[in-house]
Amino acid sequence: MVLNVGDTESDANIALGEVGKVTVHGDKGLVSPGELPTHERVTHRLERYINLASVVNFGVIILASWESFAVTFQFALSNGGPSSMVYGSILAGFGCCAVGFSLAELASIDPTVGAQYRWSANLAPSNTGRFWGLLQGWITTAAWTFACAGPPSILANILSSLAIFNYESYEPQRWHTSLIMISSMAVPFLSNLWFRKLLNSFEMAGGVLHIVLFIVFIVILTVFGQRNSSDFVFRTLLWEDSGWNNKGVSWGLGLLTVTFSVTGFDSVLHMSDEVKKVRTRVPRSIILACTVNSVMLFAFVLVLLFFIGPLDEELVRAPLPLIFAIYRATASKAATNAMVSLVAVMIFLAMFNALASVSRLVWVFARDNGLPFSKFFAYVHPTLKLPVNALLLLVAVTICLSLIYIASSTAFNALISLQALALHVSYFLPIIFILLRKLRGSPPPYGPFKLGALGIPINIFALCYLVYVVIWMPFPQALPITKQNMNYAGPIFGAVVIGALLHWVIRARKTFEMPLTKY
Repeated sequence: MVLNVGDTESDANIALGEVGKVTVHGDKGLVSPGELPTHERVTHRLERYINLASVVNFGVIILASWESFAVTFQFALSNGGPSSMVYGSILAGFGCCAVGFSLAELASIDPTVGAQYRWSANLAPSNTGRFWGLLQGWITTAAWTFACAGPPSILANILSSLAIFNYESYEPQRWHTSLIMISSMAVPFLSNLWFRKLLNSFEMAGGVLHIVLFIVFIVILTVFGQRNSSDFVFRTLLWEDSGWNNKGVSWGLGLLTVTFSVTGFDSVLHMSDEVKKVRTRVPRSIILACTVNSVMLFAFVLVLLFFIGPLDEELVRAPLPLIFAIYRATASKAATNAMVSLVAVMIFLAMFNALASVSRLVWVFARDNGLPFSKFFAYVHPTLKLPVNALLLLVAVTICLSLIYIASSTAFNALISLQALALHVSYFLPIIFILLRKLRGSPPPYGPFKLGALGIPINIFALCYLVYVVIWMPFPQALPITKQNMNYAGPIFGAVVIGALLHWVIRARKTFEMPLTKY
């Protein structure tokens, strides 16, 4: 048996006792000897160096749930309002934890950079594994690739909104947004080239800021904010402004704001090749990211709604209502600028983590020959020990999307809307496959973390939550539907699936080299 540096002795015992004669090979998990393509046995390896503190903070920071909600809750003000936010945060928190715990169990069984697509392939019934692996790989990789443009666009909205707040004569232009997006990529990209040297500092600083800034916001809003009644927080449901004129639909659409804030906990999985003691630390990071962020999100939603003041026109129509909520409480532009700017710093740190995580996902999918030009994107720089070409691809895609924004903000929003829908689908497939295995009484050999008797109920609840959320994602936010407010998530997702099917038929069914793990 071959054991990579960083795996624990208990991991080795589990592998030997449950599977027999196997090879633990990096992100591939338990692989029978001889299954690996020749080129993978000798090259394209990353090194394990990420410690426990860094991997835990990595997962917590990339979600940054309360910060994400703080800069996007304007979308829930016209659909659902306070009721959708507060009850939605409860549902999203439990749903996030159910899905996250299910993936953590899978990560303990097979900690792999490919994560969802590797698990789907290995758990799929009959001889369909390679097909499901390729389809899942396209869905997950496309979702995360376009998701890399999310933090830059949020940063652009924050900076533009602060400019409007401080200079009333300022009129933002689309090219301003594009320029901010492009420039905001420079530091995260360069930082990722020296990822190993900067990782500990970035993650510790981000983890401390995540907690301290949360406390500051809670204290400021509670002490100085204008208090609302409990009826406003728990019983106010808004639906008339969106045009839907249906309370249930508006509540469901408002839920998407909080679900977006707790989506993306699989990001730490794509760092598995570089994490020491991966079978215990990656699951732990996922669990902490889901639970900590869900609790903080719910607490922030409650405090914000209780102390935001009246939902007047100035607040509801603002591109970033957080600015006016803080300004109402502090009556200080300096304090408002400082607090909102620190939220922007958290989004900036999340961008650094996103580039690191997604570049590894692109790299490993290319290494399995799942992408066009796979050999190019599977390259690992011998000195930096990073998938530099995959990293360049993400920067190039984000720059192209930012330039698309100049021509059409609708087209830009259509493309990045793929993220949430595709990621939720990517969570669904491996969970339903392992659930079927459990129901048949033939689960794979468990790792150090397992859900035990609660596994099946948690898996079922996770699947129900994912289905419910995905139902609302293709809905437009407002009626009547125009080309500007049309929700293109469904068509874009369909295009990705069609692209994957065409790739399979034309080429990938012969060239996709993903080794199947027998567990």
